[in-house]
Amino acid sequence: VKPVTPRCIVPKAIPVGKTASLHCHENEGYPKSTYSWYRNSEPLSPDTKSNAKLQNSSYTINPTTGTLVFHAVHKGDTGRYSCIATNDAGFAKCEEQEMEV
Repeated sequence: VKPVTPRCIVPKAIPVGKTASLHCHENEGYPKSTYSWYRNSEPLSPDTKSNAKLQNSSYTINPTTGTLVFHAVHKGDTGRYSCIATNDAGFAKCEEQEMEV
Protein backbone atom coordinates (compact mmCIF):
# COMPACT_ATOMS: atom_id res chain seq x y z
CA VAL A 1 0.00 0.00 0.00
CA LYS A 2 1.43 3.34 -1.08
CA PRO A 3 2.12 5.82 1.75
CA VAL A 4 -0.32 8.68 2.25
CA THR A 5 0.97 12.26 2.53
CA PRO A 6 2.98 12.30 5.76
CA ARG A 7 2.26 14.77 8.54
CA CYS A 8 5.28 17.01 9.03
CA ILE A 9 5.85 19.00 12.19
CA VAL A 10 8.50 21.69 11.74
CA PRO A 11 9.12 24.39 14.38
CA LYS A 12 8.67 27.90 12.95
CA ALA A 13 11.57 29.59 14.79
CA ILE A 14 14.39 28.28 16.96
CA PRO A 15 17.04 30.33 18.83
CA VAL A 16 20.65 29.69 17.74
CA GLY A 17 22.27 26.88 19.72
CA LYS A 18 18.99 25.26 20.80
CA THR A 19 17.77 21.74 20.01
CA ALA A 20 15.14 21.43 17.28
CA SER A 21 13.07 18.31 16.58
CA LEU A 22 11.24 17.88 13.27
CA HIS A 23 8.80 15.01 12.88
CA CYS A 24 7.37 13.22 9.87
CA HIS A 25 4.87 10.38 10.02
CA GLU A 26 2.25 8.50 8.05
CA ASN A 27 0.64 5.22 9.05
CA GLU A 28 -1.25 3.87 6.04
CA GLY A 29 1.65 2.65 3.93
CA TYR A 30 2.40 -1.06 3.95
CA PRO A 31 5.12 -2.21 4.35
CA LYS A 32 6.02 0.55 6.85
CA SER A 33 7.49 3.68 5.30
CA THR A 34 11.03 4.93 5.70
CA TYR A 35 11.53 8.68 5.84
CA SER A 36 13.99 11.07 4.25
CA TRP A 37 14.30 14.81 4.89
CA TYR A 38 15.01 17.68 2.49
CA ARG A 39 16.10 21.26 3.08
CA ASN A 40 15.36 23.70 0.24
CA SER A 41 14.70 20.64 -1.99
CA GLU A 42 18.20 19.22 -1.27
CA PRO A 43 18.28 15.80 0.42
CA LEU A 44 19.71 15.78 3.95
CA SER A 45 22.17 12.92 4.24
CA PRO A 46 21.44 10.54 7.12
CA ASP A 47 25.21 10.20 7.48
CA THR A 48 26.77 13.62 8.20
CA LYS A 49 30.25 12.22 8.83
CA SER A 50 30.83 10.99 5.27
CA ASN A 51 29.68 14.21 3.60
CA ALA A 52 32.28 16.98 3.76
CA LYS A 53 29.63 19.70 3.28
CA LEU A 54 27.74 18.47 6.32
CA GLN A 55 30.53 17.80 8.80
CA ASN A 56 29.64 20.94 10.78
CA SER A 57 25.99 19.95 10.89
CA SER A 58 24.84 18.60 14.18
CA TYR A 59 21.71 16.71 13.23
CA THR A 60 20.62 13.11 13.27
CA ILE A 61 17.92 11.50 11.13
CA ASN A 62 16.05 8.39 12.14
CA PRO A 63 14.69 6.98 8.85
CA THR A 64 12.43 4.55 10.72
CA THR A 65 10.63 7.07 12.93
CA GLY A 66 10.94 10.06 10.58
CA THR A 67 12.54 12.25 13.25
CA LEU A 68 15.16 14.87 12.34
CA VAL A 69 16.90 16.33 15.40
CA PHE A 70 19.27 19.30 15.35
CA HIS A 71 21.39 19.21 18.51
CA ALA A 72 22.42 22.86 18.24
CA VAL A 73 20.92 24.84 15.40
CA HIS A 74 22.86 27.57 13.61
CA LYS A 75 21.89 30.17 11.00
CA GLY A 76 22.75 27.76 8.18
CA ASP A 77 19.95 25.45 9.30
CA THR A 78 17.31 28.03 8.33
CA GLY A 79 15.32 26.87 5.34
CA ARG A 80 12.28 25.09 3.92
CA TYR A 81 12.00 21.52 5.20
CA SER A 82 10.00 18.67 3.76
CA CYS A 83 9.92 14.93 4.21
CA ILE A 84 9.24 11.98 1.92
CA ALA A 85 7.73 8.70 3.14
CA THR A 86 8.77 5.76 0.94
CA ASN A 87 7.93 2.07 0.75
CA ASP A 88 7.87 -0.64 -1.92
CA ALA A 89 4.56 0.65 -3.30
CA GLY A 90 5.61 4.27 -3.78
CA PHE A 91 6.19 7.51 -1.91
CA ALA A 92 4.44 10.62 -0.63
CA LYS A 93 5.79 14.03 0.32
CA CYS A 94 4.60 16.62 2.81
CA GLU A 95 4.42 20.33 2.05
CA GLU A 96 7.60 22.31 2.62
CA GLN A 97 7.61 24.26 5.89
CA GLU A 98 9.88 27.14 6.83
CA MET A 99 12.12 26.91 9.89
CA GLU A 100 13.96 30.06 10.91
CA VAL A 101 16.99 30.11 13.19
